[in-house]
Amino acid sequence: MGTANFGIAGLDWQQRVNWDRLKKYRTERAREHMKKHGLGALLCMYDENVRYLTGTLTPGWNRLKPGLRYALLCGDGAPVLFEQGDLGFQIERHSPWIPKENVRYSYAWIKGAAGPASQQQVKKFTDAILYEMKRHGVAGQKLGVDFIDINMISIFKDKKINWVDGMTPMMEARAVKNVDEQECMRIVGAIGDATHWECMKFLRPGITENQVTAHLMKYLYSIPGMEDVEDVIVSSGPNTWPNWRNFSDRIIQPGDIVFMDLAALTWNGYKSCYYRTYCVGKEPTKEQKDTYATALEWLYDSIHAVKAGTTTREIAKKWPSAKQAWGYKEEDQAAANLWGHGLGLAQYDPPVISRIWSLDHPVEIKAGMTFALETQHGKRFRYGVRIEEMLIVHKKEIEIISNFPVKQITVVDPIPGYPKRARLTLYDKLHHPARRGHRARRRAHRAEGCEPGGAGACRSADARRLLPERRCL
Repeated sequence: MGTANFGIAGLDWQQRVNWDRLKKYRTERAREHMKKHGLGALLCMYDENVRYLTGTLTPGWNRLKPGLRYALLCGDGAPVLFEQGDLGFQIERHSPWIPKENVRYSYAWIKGAAGPASQQQVKKFTDAILYEMKRHGVAGQKLGVDFIDINMISIFKDKKINWVDGMTPMMEARAVKNVDEQECMRIVGAIGDATHWECMKFLRPGITENQVTAHLMKYLYSIPGMEDVEDVIVSSGPNTWPNWRNFSDRIIQPGDIVFMDLAALTWNGYKSCYYRTYCVGKEPTKEQKDTYATALEWLYDSIHAVKAGTTTREIAKKWPSAKQAWGYKEEDQAAANLWGHGLGLAQYDPPVISRIWSLDHPVEIKAGMTFALETQHGKRFRYGVRIEEMLIVHKKEIEIISNFPVKQITVVDPIPGYPKRARLTLYDKLHHPARRGHRARRRAHRAEGCEPGGAGACRSADARRLLPERRCL
C-alpha cells in the first residue's frame, strides 16, 4: 500500500513536492504532444487544461464555464493566459512564472449566453489568438482546440483558421504523471483515508445523508491546500442501489448500508475518487456480506490485472457483463457500475476503463498513470455496496494509495450483541429493575466485554488491526 512520503506544508529543510519542477513538466509535456500531432499552437478552454499549461488558479465559478478564461501555447513560447476580467492582476501577483506580457484579459461569450453579441465577442477572441500566433511565429499553422462551439466554427472559417482536435494531445499529456504529481496523489489518498475515518466516527442512526455530507465538507475545507470539494456522495438504504450517486435528507436507520464517495476532493488541483461501504447500527446480513464479497472480488481481480504494458482490455475482461451481473440488455445501462478512470487535474484523465469500449478499443497502461478502479453490486431499492481503490502504476509494481480498510463492510456503532443471538441489550440489562445497583451494572458491562463510560463501538476486521476497538456505550 502506498502512503504519502511528506506533509502538506513547505519546509526549508526537506524537499517535498517540487512545484517548480511539476509546472515545467506539465507545460513541456503538453508542448511535446502538441508538436507530436503537428500543431503550431494549442488553445485550451477547459480549466484542467488551462491549469496544466499555466499552473494558475481561478475562482470556482470561472472553472465551470469554458471560455471565461483560456490559455494558448504557441511553438516554443511560454503559455499565454487570457484571464477573466481584471483577475489577471491577481495572477501577476500570485503566479510570477507567467511572463507579465503573457497575462491578458479574456473575451468571453459564455457559450452563447451573450446572445447576438456572441459573434462580436468571438471576433475579438479570434483576433487575439491570431495576434499571439503571429507574435510567436506560428501564424498559418494548425491550431488545436479542446473546445469548439457554433460561434467559433463560423468565425474561424471566416478567418481561415485551420483548427483541429486539441483535446487528444492534452489527454495524452495528462495521462502520465511525474514524481511530483504522483506525490500529490499520495497526499490526496492520505486525505481520503482521514476523511473516511472521520465519516466512520460521525455516522450513526438518526442523522441524514446531507448532515454527513455537510460534516465532511467542513472537515475537508479545514485542510491547507484544499481548493474545492466537488462532491461528497452519501447514499443510504434504497438510495444505494441503483447507485443514486447523490445525497438527500433521508434519515439513516439502524441496519442501513451506507456508502460514501469523495468525488472529488481537490488538493492543489489533484482530485480523488474514493468509495467505501458502511453498515450503521448493526451487523450486515449474510446476503449483504456475500454481495460485498462479490464486489470486492471483482475489484481485486481487476487490480491484479493492472501492470505497465498491458491494456485496458485485460482489466475490463475481469468484470462480468451487465447481463451476467444484473440482467441488463446493454453494457451502457450499467455505465460506471464496473469502472476505471484516470485521476489528476481532472476527474477523468486517461485511461477510462469500461466493458462498453475497452474490449474493442484497448488503451495501453503506462508507468506513471494514476487511476481509480471501482465496482458495485446490490439488490434494487434495498441495498447496494460500492468499493474503490486509487492506484499508481510503476514499471514493475502497482501502488495502492487508498488505505482505509476494505476487506469487509465497516460496521459502525453496532448494538452490543446484536444480531448474533436474541438477548437483552446492555441498555436493558442496566435499566432492568433487578439490575439497578452499581455491582449489577459492572457485571453487565463485563458480560458485554466492554468498559463503562466509553463511546459506541466501531468494528471491522481491518479496523481492529489498525486501531484498538472503541469502547461500547
